[in-house]
Amino acid sequence: MQTATADRPGDVLSSDNLLLLQKEVYRDSGIVLDDSKLYLLETRLAPILEEQQLRTLNDLCALLRATGGATLRQKVIEAMTTNETLFFRDEPAFLALKKSVLPELIERRRSERKLSIWSAASSTGQEAYSLAMILDQMNLVGWDLRILGTDLNSQVVERARAARYRKFEISRGLPAEYLERYFEQQGNEWQVSDTIRKMVQFAQFDLRGSTAAFGRFDLVLCRNVLIYFDIDTKKSILKEIRGSLQQKGYLLLGCAESTLNLDNAFEKRLIDQATFYQAP
Repeated sequence: MQTATADRPGDVLSSDNLLLLQKEVYRDSGIVLDDSKLYLLETRLAPILEEQQLRTLNDLCALLRATGGATLRQKVIEAMTTNETLFFRDEPAFLALKKSVLPELIERRRSERKLSIWSAASSTGQEAYSLAMILDQMNLVGWDLRILGTDLNSQVVERARAARYRKFEISRGLPAEYLERYFEQQGNEWQVSDTIRKMVQFAQFDLRGSTAAFGRFDLVLCRNVLIYFDIDTKKSILKEIRGSLQQKGYLLLGCAESTLNLDNAFEKRLIDQATFYQAP
Protein backbone atom coordinates (compact mmCIF):
# COMPACT_ATOMS: atom_id res chain seq x y z
CA MET A 1 0.00 0.00 0.00
CA GLN A 2 1.38 3.39 -0.95
CA THR A 3 0.32 6.97 -0.78
CA ALA A 4 1.87 9.97 -2.52
CA THR A 5 3.17 12.94 -0.57
CA ALA A 6 3.93 14.92 -3.72
CA ASP A 7 4.04 14.57 -7.48
CA ARG A 8 7.78 13.95 -7.73
CA PRO A 9 9.20 10.41 -8.12
CA GLY A 10 10.70 9.23 -4.84
CA ASP A 11 8.17 11.16 -2.78
CA VAL A 12 5.82 8.19 -2.56
CA LEU A 13 5.55 6.85 0.99
CA SER A 14 6.89 3.32 1.01
CA SER A 15 4.82 0.44 2.32
CA ASP A 16 7.27 -0.15 5.17
CA ASN A 17 7.13 3.50 6.22
CA LEU A 18 3.35 3.62 5.95
CA LEU A 19 3.19 0.57 8.22
CA LEU A 20 5.58 2.26 10.67
CA LEU A 21 3.38 5.35 10.93
CA GLN A 22 0.21 3.30 11.22
CA LYS A 23 1.70 1.22 14.04
CA GLU A 24 3.10 4.23 15.92
CA VAL A 25 -0.18 6.14 15.74
CA TYR A 26 -2.27 3.11 16.70
CA ARG A 27 -0.03 2.14 19.62
CA ASP A 28 -0.01 5.57 21.21
CA SER A 29 -3.53 6.77 20.39
CA GLY A 30 -5.68 3.86 19.24
CA ILE A 31 -6.38 5.69 15.97
CA VAL A 32 -6.64 3.44 12.94
CA LEU A 33 -5.26 4.98 9.76
CA ASP A 34 -7.11 2.95 7.16
CA ASP A 35 -7.19 3.81 3.46
CA SER A 36 -9.92 6.42 3.94
CA LYS A 37 -7.76 8.41 6.38
CA LEU A 38 -4.32 8.26 4.79
CA TYR A 39 -4.69 11.83 3.54
CA LEU A 40 -4.39 12.86 7.19
CA LEU A 41 -0.73 11.83 7.13
CA GLU A 42 0.05 14.43 4.50
CA THR A 43 -2.04 17.27 5.87
CA ARG A 44 -1.25 16.87 9.55
CA LEU A 45 2.43 15.94 9.36
CA ALA A 46 3.37 18.70 6.89
CA PRO A 47 4.21 21.21 9.69
CA ILE A 48 6.58 18.65 11.26
CA LEU A 49 8.34 18.16 7.93
CA GLU A 50 8.83 21.91 7.71
CA GLU A 51 9.98 22.22 11.31
CA GLN A 52 12.48 19.37 10.93
CA GLN A 53 13.55 20.61 7.48
CA LEU A 54 12.56 17.34 5.88
CA ARG A 55 11.22 16.92 2.35
CA THR A 56 9.07 13.80 2.51
CA LEU A 57 7.31 11.48 4.93
CA ASN A 58 9.95 8.87 4.05
CA ASP A 59 12.56 11.28 5.45
CA LEU A 60 10.49 11.64 8.60
CA CYS A 61 10.29 7.87 9.02
CA ALA A 62 14.04 7.57 8.52
CA LEU A 63 14.58 10.11 11.29
CA LEU A 64 12.16 8.26 13.58
CA ARG A 65 14.10 5.03 13.01
CA ALA A 66 17.51 6.66 13.37
CA THR A 67 16.83 8.53 16.61
CA GLY A 68 14.12 6.44 18.18
CA GLY A 69 13.23 9.85 19.53
CA ALA A 70 10.33 10.01 21.98
CA THR A 71 10.04 13.76 21.41
CA LEU A 72 9.64 13.42 17.65
CA ARG A 73 7.25 10.50 18.08
CA GLN A 74 5.17 12.57 20.48
CA LYS A 75 4.98 15.40 17.94
CA VAL A 76 3.74 12.94 15.32
CA ILE A 77 1.07 11.55 17.65
CA GLU A 78 -0.11 15.02 18.70
CA ALA A 79 -0.30 16.13 15.08
CA MET A 80 -2.41 13.10 14.21
CA THR A 81 -4.77 13.57 17.18
CA THR A 82 -5.57 17.25 16.59
CA ASN A 83 -9.18 17.60 15.46
CA GLU A 84 -10.80 20.71 14.08
CA THR A 85 -13.50 22.17 16.27
CA LEU A 86 -15.50 25.36 16.58
CA PHE A 87 -17.92 27.07 18.94
CA PHE A 88 -21.45 25.62 18.90
CA ARG A 89 -20.47 23.08 16.25
CA ASP A 90 -23.55 21.32 14.80
CA GLU A 91 -26.25 23.89 15.52
CA PRO A 92 -29.17 21.39 15.84
CA ALA A 93 -27.34 19.56 18.62
CA PHE A 94 -26.72 22.73 20.61
CA LEU A 95 -30.27 23.92 20.08
CA ALA A 96 -31.52 20.59 21.46
CA LEU A 97 -29.15 20.87 24.40
CA LYS A 98 -30.31 24.39 25.21
CA LYS A 99 -34.03 23.84 24.63
CA SER A 100 -34.60 20.30 25.90
CA VAL A 101 -31.73 18.18 27.20
CA LEU A 102 -30.13 20.57 29.68
CA PRO A 103 -33.50 21.78 31.07
CA GLU A 104 -34.50 18.12 31.59
CA LEU A 105 -31.25 17.34 33.39
CA ILE A 106 -31.50 20.49 35.49
CA GLU A 107 -35.02 19.61 36.59
CA ARG A 108 -33.93 16.07 37.39
CA ARG A 109 -31.02 17.33 39.52
CA ARG A 110 -32.79 20.30 41.09
CA SER A 111 -32.91 18.82 44.60
CA GLU A 112 -29.14 18.25 44.58
CA ARG A 113 -28.33 21.40 42.61
CA LYS A 114 -25.42 19.63 40.95
CA LEU A 115 -24.71 19.02 37.26
CA SER A 116 -21.69 17.33 35.70
CA ILE A 117 -20.79 17.35 31.99
CA TRP A 118 -17.86 15.75 30.19
CA SER A 119 -16.59 17.04 26.87
CA ALA A 120 -14.49 14.09 25.72
CA ALA A 121 -11.97 14.77 22.95
CA SER A 122 -12.45 18.48 23.68
CA SER A 123 -9.58 19.64 21.46
CA THR A 124 -8.90 23.36 21.96
CA GLY A 125 -11.90 23.87 24.22
CA GLN A 126 -14.61 25.46 22.08
CA GLU A 127 -17.16 22.74 22.83
CA ALA A 128 -16.66 22.93 26.60
CA TYR A 129 -16.83 26.73 26.64
CA SER A 130 -19.95 26.66 24.45
CA LEU A 131 -21.63 24.50 27.10
CA ALA A 132 -20.47 26.85 29.85
CA MET A 133 -21.94 29.87 28.06
CA ILE A 134 -25.30 28.13 27.69
CA LEU A 135 -25.37 27.14 31.37
CA ASP A 136 -24.39 30.64 32.43
CA GLN A 137 -27.67 31.88 30.98
CA MET A 138 -29.83 29.34 32.79
CA ASN A 139 -30.03 31.04 36.20
CA LEU A 140 -28.22 28.30 38.11
CA VAL A 141 -26.95 30.46 40.96
CA GLY A 142 -25.82 28.28 43.85
CA TRP A 143 -25.47 25.16 41.71
CA ASP A 144 -22.35 22.99 41.67
CA LEU A 145 -21.62 22.99 37.94
CA ARG A 146 -18.77 20.87 36.62
CA ILE A 147 -17.65 20.80 33.02
CA LEU A 148 -14.64 18.60 32.29
CA GLY A 149 -12.85 18.77 28.96
CA THR A 150 -10.31 16.06 28.10
CA ASP A 151 -8.08 15.32 25.15
CA LEU A 152 -5.17 13.00 24.43
CA ASN A 153 -3.15 15.84 22.91
CA SER A 154 -1.33 17.78 25.64
CA GLN A 155 -0.76 20.79 23.36
CA VAL A 156 -4.45 21.35 22.65
CA VAL A 157 -5.24 20.88 26.35
CA GLU A 158 -2.90 23.76 27.15
CA ARG A 159 -4.51 25.87 24.44
CA ALA A 160 -7.93 25.10 25.86
CA ARG A 161 -6.81 26.19 29.32
CA ALA A 162 -5.42 29.43 27.92
CA ALA A 163 -8.85 30.13 26.35
CA ARG A 164 -7.44 32.54 23.77
CA TYR A 165 -8.74 32.35 20.22
CA ARG A 166 -7.84 33.92 16.91
CA LYS A 167 -10.27 35.86 14.77
CA PHE A 168 -11.08 33.01 12.40
CA GLU A 169 -11.80 30.75 15.39
CA ILE A 170 -14.33 33.08 17.01
CA SER A 171 -15.90 34.01 13.68
CA ARG A 172 -17.06 30.44 13.03
CA GLY A 173 -20.21 29.47 14.89
CA LEU A 174 -20.04 31.98 17.74
CA PRO A 175 -23.11 34.27 17.90
CA ALA A 176 -22.31 37.99 18.11
CA GLU A 177 -24.07 38.38 21.46
CA TYR A 178 -21.90 35.66 22.99
CA LEU A 179 -18.74 37.27 21.64
CA GLU A 180 -19.72 40.61 23.16
CA ARG A 181 -20.75 39.13 26.50
CA TYR A 182 -18.11 36.48 27.13
CA PHE A 183 -14.94 37.58 25.29
CA GLU A 184 -12.45 40.39 25.59
CA GLN A 185 -10.24 41.34 22.68
CA GLN A 186 -6.55 41.32 23.51
CA GLY A 187 -4.46 42.30 20.50
CA ASN A 188 -5.18 39.89 17.67
CA GLU A 189 -6.86 37.36 19.96
CA TRP A 190 -10.03 37.07 22.02
CA GLN A 191 -9.88 35.90 25.64
CA VAL A 192 -12.73 33.94 27.21
CA SER A 193 -14.06 35.69 30.32
CA ASP A 194 -13.00 34.50 33.77
CA THR A 195 -16.64 33.70 34.56
CA ILE A 196 -16.75 31.08 31.81
CA ARG A 197 -13.18 29.82 32.25
CA LYS A 198 -13.79 29.03 35.92
CA MET A 199 -16.68 26.75 34.96
CA VAL A 200 -14.43 24.42 32.95
CA GLN A 201 -11.51 22.19 33.86
CA PHE A 202 -9.25 20.51 31.32
CA ALA A 203 -7.11 17.39 31.60
CA GLN A 204 -5.08 15.16 29.33
CA PHE A 205 -6.80 11.80 28.99
CA ASP A 206 -6.68 8.77 26.70
CA LEU A 207 -10.22 7.63 25.90
CA ARG A 208 -9.01 4.05 26.10
CA GLY A 209 -8.38 4.52 29.82
CA SER A 210 -10.58 4.23 32.89
CA THR A 211 -12.95 7.07 33.77
CA ALA A 212 -13.32 5.95 37.40
CA ALA A 213 -11.41 8.96 38.76
CA PHE A 214 -13.78 11.40 37.04
CA GLY A 215 -16.91 10.48 38.94
CA ARG A 216 -20.34 10.38 37.29
CA PHE A 217 -21.74 12.62 34.58
CA ASP A 218 -25.22 13.70 33.58
CA LEU A 219 -24.13 14.40 30.01
CA VAL A 220 -21.18 13.27 27.89
CA LEU A 221 -20.25 14.71 24.52
CA CYS A 222 -17.90 12.46 22.55
CA ARG A 223 -18.19 13.78 19.04
CA ASN A 224 -16.30 13.00 15.86
CA VAL A 225 -13.68 10.82 17.50
CA LEU A 226 -15.07 7.25 17.51
CA ILE A 227 -14.77 7.20 13.72
CA TYR A 228 -10.98 6.96 14.12
CA PHE A 229 -11.00 3.78 16.24
CA ASP A 230 -11.41 0.10 15.41
CA ILE A 231 -14.56 -1.74 16.46
CA ASP A 232 -13.17 -3.27 19.65
CA THR A 233 -11.85 0.09 20.82
CA LYS A 234 -15.17 1.76 20.03
CA LYS A 235 -16.99 -0.84 22.11
CA SER A 236 -14.58 -0.40 25.01
CA ILE A 237 -14.87 3.40 24.96
CA LEU A 238 -18.67 3.32 24.81
CA LYS A 239 -18.81 0.83 27.70
CA GLU A 240 -16.59 3.10 29.78
CA ILE A 241 -18.69 6.16 28.93
CA ARG A 242 -21.90 4.31 29.79
CA GLY A 243 -20.41 3.39 33.16
CA SER A 244 -19.53 7.03 33.78
CA LEU A 245 -23.08 8.28 33.15
CA GLN A 246 -25.73 8.81 35.77
CA GLN A 247 -28.89 6.74 35.37
CA LYS A 248 -30.73 8.02 32.29
CA GLY A 249 -27.81 10.31 31.47
CA TYR A 250 -27.23 11.39 27.89
CA LEU A 251 -24.46 10.77 25.37
CA LEU A 252 -24.06 12.97 22.29
CA LEU A 253 -21.99 11.59 19.41
CA GLY A 254 -20.99 13.11 16.09
CA CYS A 255 -23.46 13.14 13.20
CA ALA A 256 -21.70 10.22 11.49
CA GLU A 257 -21.43 8.13 14.67
CA SER A 258 -23.78 5.73 16.43
CA THR A 259 -23.88 3.13 19.20
CA LEU A 260 -25.60 0.68 16.83
CA ASN A 261 -24.00 -2.79 17.05
CA LEU A 262 -21.43 -1.35 19.44
CA ASP A 263 -23.35 -0.85 22.70
CA ASN A 264 -27.04 -1.65 22.50
CA ALA A 265 -27.61 -0.76 26.17
CA PHE A 266 -28.02 2.85 25.06
CA GLU A 267 -31.47 3.97 23.92
CA LYS A 268 -31.43 6.09 20.78
CA ARG A 269 -33.56 9.22 21.17
CA LEU A 270 -34.36 11.92 18.64
CA ILE A 271 -34.69 15.14 20.61
CA ASP A 272 -35.76 18.11 18.53
CA GLN A 273 -33.55 17.68 15.46
CA ALA A 274 -30.60 15.94 17.15
CA THR A 275 -29.83 12.33 18.07
CA PHE A 276 -28.86 11.48 21.64
CA TYR A 277 -28.16 8.17 23.33
CA GLN A 278 -29.60 7.63 26.79
CA ALA A 279 -28.01 5.34 29.35
CA PRO A 280 -30.18 2.77 31.13
